[in-house]
Amino acid sequence: MPRPTGAPGGVPRPPGAPGTLPRPPGAPTAAAPRSTVPGPPKAPPTVELPGQEFSEVATLAEAVTQPVTVAARPSSTPFVPPVAAAPPAAAPVIRRAPIPETGALPQITVQQAAELQRLYETLDSSDYFEILQLPQSAGTSEIKRAFYRESRIYHPDRIFHLTDMAPKQQLGDLYKRITEAYYVLRDDAKRKKYLADITGPERATKLRFTEASETEQKAEVVKAREDEFGTNPKARQFYKTALADIEKQNWSAAERNLKMALTFESSNAKFKEKMAEVQLNVEEIRKATHTGFTIK
Repeated sequence: MPRPTGAPGGVPRPPGAPGTLPRPPGAPTAAAPRSTVPGPPKAPPTVELPGQEFSEVATLAEAVTQPVTVAARPSSTPFVPPVAAAPPAAAPVIRRAPIPETGALPQITVQQAAELQRLYETLDSSDYFEILQLPQSAGTSEIKRAFYRESRIYHPDRIFHLTDMAPKQQLGDLYKRITEAYYVLRDDAKRKKYLADITGPERATKLRFTEASETEQKAEVVKAREDEFGTNPKARQFYKTALADIEKQNWSAAERNLKMALTFESSNAKFKEKMAEVQLNVEEIRKATHTGFTIK
């Protein structure tokens, strides 16, 4: 029912009346007002990780930050620690005479003379790598540096004024052997052959790379070239032309040039081998192109 205009908002309470009306028996109590004062923070839920047992309750933050240890899978083969590779064997080092590395040598001491004599006696049993105090795996740059170092010590200009002739002769021979070692080892082909000689059963007779051994090496190169291309100049020319034809698979031209090469060197085994190869290809081509018709 609408309240008349100007009517009071509620029924006036008599003086002394209670502020609230009594609640009938059995009526539910009103909810207590919620406090606005913050309480202690609520602990996050606990998390259990598989394979782990916690002696205390772990929080989510602890579980996230705590490392997980994974047990290694057992293996039937026991672990064997790797064996370290043995260091490469050091090159034999010839002990040098204790003489100054620079300046003139007008005289040498008794100790220097004794060391020089010992070194001179081992000269003929040492290979060129030992003379230059290098490993056998040394490259060209290492050989060059070693030569400059050793030749500077034993250069003839330093012993020009030496009055004792015995050590003077020994120092001169040592310088010549150092120069000889550098002459051989600086060349890749000579160094390769020399290394094969001194590591073989004939080492004692191959320590010096003499002119005779160099001539022998050149003869071997010439012989290998002759075995490959022939000894007669015209035979070599026809044979090289035949090789070019074989590369182009021009078998008929290769056969003609090999026949010409064999006219100059009929006993050349290399020419005959190539001729058999070419004729086999010529025969296969002939069979492939043969129609079976012949002219009578």
